[in-house]
Amino acid sequence: MPAAESVTVTPGSRVVVIGGGPAGLMAAEALSAAGIRVDVFDAMPSVGRKFLLAGRGGLNLTHSEAPDLFLSRYGARQSEVGRWLEEFGPQQLRAWAQGLGVETFVGSSGRVFPQEMKAAPLLRAWLHRLRAAGVVFHARHRWRGWTDDGHTLCFATPADEVAVQADAVLLALGGGSWARLGSDGAWLPLLAERGVRVQALRPANCGFDIAWSDHLRQRFAGQPVKAVGATFVAPDGSRVSRDGEFLVTAHGVEGNLIYSLSAPLRDCIDATGSATLHLDLAPGRSLQRLTDDLAQPRGHDSLSNHLRRRAGITGVKTALLHECSTSADLAAPVLLAARIKSLPLHLVSPRPLDEAISSAGGVDFAALDEHLMLRELPGIFCAGEMLDWEAPTGGYLLTACFASGRAAGRGVLRWLARTHAGR
Repeated sequence: MPAAESVTVTPGSRVVVIGGGPAGLMAAEALSAAGIRVDVFDAMPSVGRKFLLAGRGGLNLTHSEAPDLFLSRYGARQSEVGRWLEEFGPQQLRAWAQGLGVETFVGSSGRVFPQEMKAAPLLRAWLHRLRAAGVVFHARHRWRGWTDDGHTLCFATPADEVAVQADAVLLALGGGSWARLGSDGAWLPLLAERGVRVQALRPANCGFDIAWSDHLRQRFAGQPVKAVGATFVAPDGSRVSRDGEFLVTAHGVEGNLIYSLSAPLRDCIDATGSATLHLDLAPGRSLQRLTDDLAQPRGHDSLSNHLRRRAGITGVKTALLHECSTSADLAAPVLLAARIKSLPLHLVSPRPLDEAISSAGGVDFAALDEHLMLRELPGIFCAGEMLDWEAPTGGYLLTACFASGRAAGRGVLRWLARTHAGR
């Protein structure tokens, strides 16, 4: 990890970090490396719970793609997130992991994983280093805001209410998804009450509801749909396309292909009440070739056999084709081919926030200065997913959480140096 910025602070300065995910822990590391006394408070019995769950199937730490493409994944927040990544981007993150004894590798998709694939070894090594640096952890301490004086932090514990004072506070409380792991968004009204500008939390990297027929829901829920393309055209005419696979669920659709398009789909539903996603069920064939193949005589073949033999369409793809087409579409080769190449899925609503992998919304960047300090609450900083940015899965979320934690920690150091110099 790059050396922390050199600052002069009063010996014994105490900073409270609230939230023990990647952003909070990275901030604690930046602060403790500069000689600051750091206490990390977390509502859960142990820190890093969402981080561990995210790495259960293989910890996707970051991505190896070119910097410009990497930065583009942050959409409208490229400028803000880019400032964090200039100081602590994918390469610095890999070097930091190596410093913990965790080697990483680049997978065939360009995603970066630890050699052991799991999050637990990295988290154990990291917590060991933080404790050795003097960071103190307080589990089962749920932040409730401030006491009546407006300056003392209030925490609820299983035994009692606890009041804590600090020279500075860094909030890294996560977004609004995965409430059972601590990211419940309960902090949002606490900040709003103090005049902080916040945006409503919304699901990101989420699935969507579709009004399936009973037949499709009962027969095909849980089935993966592989090797397809997906295109969404927004109301303003902008177009985004992705290739991949997704899962049919009892409620609608979910999976990596859907998650990669979830932000514009969600925004369209918010604006217009629905969104239409077009699937290419045969991305390896041109429309003309598909039309020619389907125009071949069927003989005694059923439509299902004809689709299998002439177009390679089987199983759940056939079911989707029937679900989202009229009998006229299925009867004419030209119309059938067009349907296969552009099958409309009408999305009704995103799945609930707590089911989402991550969330959008949170603390508005207008409420923050360039060092991630709240303008309305001097000495209080924010980092991680509680800020109003979002990114697709693939290592982008984690990288920015780490980077924002480090940026906010360095912001605290600057603020402490400035306030102590003025005394």
